[in-house]
Amino acid sequence: MPSWDDVVEIGCGLPEVEESTWFRSPSLKVKGKGFARLRTEAEGLLVLMCTLEEKEAMLASGDPTFTTTPHYDGYGAILVDLDVVEREQLVELVTEAWRCKAPARVRAMRTTPPG
Repeated sequence: MPSWDDVVEIGCGLPEVEESTWFRSPSLKVKGKGFARLRTEAEGLLVLMCTLEEKEAMLASGDPTFTTTPHYDGYGAILVDLDVVEREQLVELVTEAWRCKAPARVRAMRTTPPG
């Protein structure tokens, strides 16, 4: 079962990522834009940025890894249960969240998968 430390390890393997805070919670940002945040108000849940289409597909899959709340309705963010997600899936999700927020010049710098 992955932890926030695993998220940080994966995220920091991507170009221009820094550890920060976002809404007073631990987060990862690329060029100042948040793409991952640990929900300290809901232990074990990770907020990852995504497109609305990706969010809809993840929720429609029925996979218990993915949830949302009314707070995130209409917003490109998915809640990921760190107690359920597999590490390989987490690598893909964090990478996609980073890609969603990273500028094109920074995305072009990525040559190998993280973590």
